[in-house]
Amino acid sequence: MKSITIGGKMHPGFDKILTEEAQKFLVKLHQRFNGTRKSLLRRRTEIHKKILSGENPTFLKETESVRKGDWQVDPIPEDLQDRRCEITGPAEAKMMINALNSGATVFMADLEDSITPNWFNQIQGQANLSDAYERTLEFTSPEGKEYRLNEGKLATLIIRPRGWHLEEKHILIDGEIASGSLVDAGLYLFHNTKLTLSKGTGPYFYLPKLENHLEARLWDEVFTFAEQELGVKNGTIKATVLLETILASFEIEEIIYELRRHMSGINAGRWDYMFSAIKKFRHVPEFLWPDRAQVTMTAPLMRAYTELLVQTCHKRGTLAIGGMAAFIPSRRDAEVNRVALEKVRQDKEREAQDGFDGSWVAHPDLVAVCTDVFSNVFEEGRVNQKHRKREDVQVTPEMILDFQIPGGEITELGLRNNISVGIQYIAAWLRGTGAVAIFNLMEDAATAEIARSQVWQWSHHPEGKLDDGRQVTVEMVQSMIPEELAKIRDDYGEAYDEIKMNQATDLFFKLVAEEEFEEFLTIRAYDQLD
Repeated sequence: MKSITIGGKMHPGFDKILTEEAQKFLVKLHQRFNGTRKSLLRRRTEIHKKILSGENPTFLKETESVRKGDWQVDPIPEDLQDRRCEITGPAEAKMMINALNSGATVFMADLEDSITPNWFNQIQGQANLSDAYERTLEFTSPEGKEYRLNEGKLATLIIRPRGWHLEEKHILIDGEIASGSLVDAGLYLFHNTKLTLSKGTGPYFYLPKLENHLEARLWDEVFTFAEQELGVKNGTIKATVLLETILASFEIEEIIYELRRHMSGINAGRWDYMFSAIKKFRHVPEFLWPDRAQVTMTAPLMRAYTELLVQTCHKRGTLAIGGMAAFIPSRRDAEVNRVALEKVRQDKEREAQDGFDGSWVAHPDLVAVCTDVFSNVFEEGRVNQKHRKREDVQVTPEMILDFQIPGGEITELGLRNNISVGIQYIAAWLRGTGAVAIFNLMEDAATAEIARSQVWQWSHHPEGKLDDGRQVTVEMVQSMIPEELAKIRDDYGEAYDEIKMNQATDLFFKLVAEEEFEEFLTIRAYDQLD
C-alpha cells in the first residue's frame, strides 16, 4: 500500500524531484517526526494561554545548567565563516542568478516568506537549487534577456524551508497533510547533500519561526536522521537560526545548545520579531505600538534582543547575523537612491559596531554598502567578529519585554500605509509573487504581517487612537479601504488585477475585523492557492 499521494500537477521536470526514492525519504521523515511537530505546535498554544493569563516568559530555570555550562558549537565550515553581506530572495531562477552573482558572501534562497508557496513555486524551487549547484541554472525573460551564473566565485548558498506551522497540502502521507518544513528540507537534502559536498560546500539551512529550544531540538533530530539515512557524517548539515519570535529570545542559549553539532549562526529577523511581539502581547493594556516606521532598532526591546543575540552567539563560538534593511534603491530616482543607500549604511554601521558578523540586504545594489561597512570594522586578517564577546551586555527578561516607544504616535498616514501595504502584498502573494517593492521598501510576508497586525490591534484596543484623538475602529478602516484602492488603481494602471485585488481586500478586511486574531495571514491565504 502506497503511503504517499502527490496531488499537485506534475509539470515538466518535476519527476526528477519527486522520484520514488525521494518520496520514500519524505515518508520516513513524516512518520518519524510529524507527530512531534504537531505536539510542539499544540505546546505553542498552551504557552500563549499562559501569557494571556498574565504569566510573562522568563529565562528557564530547568535549563540553567546549559546557560552556565562550558561548551562550544562544533566547527563552522570555511565557506560559512565570512558572512559580512548576505543577500536574500525567493528560489526563483532569475532572482537566484542575480543573487548568486551579486558579490555577496552568502545567498539565502527562500522557500518561505519571500515566495508564494504554491505547488509550482515550491517544486520548481527545488529544481532550481540543484541546477544552481550544478551551475546549469539559467533564465530567459519574455523580452529575450538571458541570465546565467558567473564563471567565478558565487555566493555560498543557504536555503530557508517553511516554518513548522506550515503545511504542504498537495502531499498526503498516511492520509495526513504533509509538513511544509519536512517536504522542503527532505527534498533539498535528498537531492543535494552529496552534491553540495562534491562542490566543496555543504547542505546549509536557515531555520525560521522557532519559538523555543524544543523546536530547535526537533530540527537537530531531523538533521541527524537525514545524515544517517544519506550516509554522511554527523554535523555535515549546518543551520543558521532566524531569531524572529520574541519567545525565542528567552532561550537563545538553549537553541544554540540543541543545534550545537549543526549550528552556524543566528540571524536577527527583525520584522517577524516585531510581528511576534504584537501577536503574543496584543492583549497587554500598556502595549500599543505607534506607526511601524517609528519602531526602530533603537527601541528598548529591539536593543535588548539584538545585544543578547550577539553576546550569546559569540560566547558559544557561532556567528551573529544582522537583520534585513527593507529600503531598496531606485535606478530611476537619484534622490530615492541616495536616501535608501544612506539609511542602509546607517543601519549596517550600527550592527557592525554592536558586534554583528554581517548582515542582510534585499537588493544587489546594496551589497557593496553592506560589505564595505563590515570590512571597515573588522580587524585586519579577520572575516568576522566572533572574538568580541560583548561581556558588557546585561539583558534581563524585563528588558526583552520593554515595549515602550518614546514619543511614538499612531497617525492617519501610518494607518493608511498599513492598509495599502497589506492589500497590495496579499494581492501580489495570491498572484504568485512573495516579495514585492511597495513605497520603496521590499515587503515580504513578515512586513505584511506587521501591517495587518497593527491595524487589527489599533482597531481592537481601547487606546487605539490617532494623534488627532480619533479612535481607530473597524468602521474607520472599512471607510479608508476604497480610498486606498483608488490610489493603488491609479498607480498600477493597466497592471491592476481586479480579481486578485478584490480577493486581497476581502481577506485583509476579514483578518483585521475579526475578534479573534489569526496566527498567520499566510495560513488563511494558502487555502486560496492552487
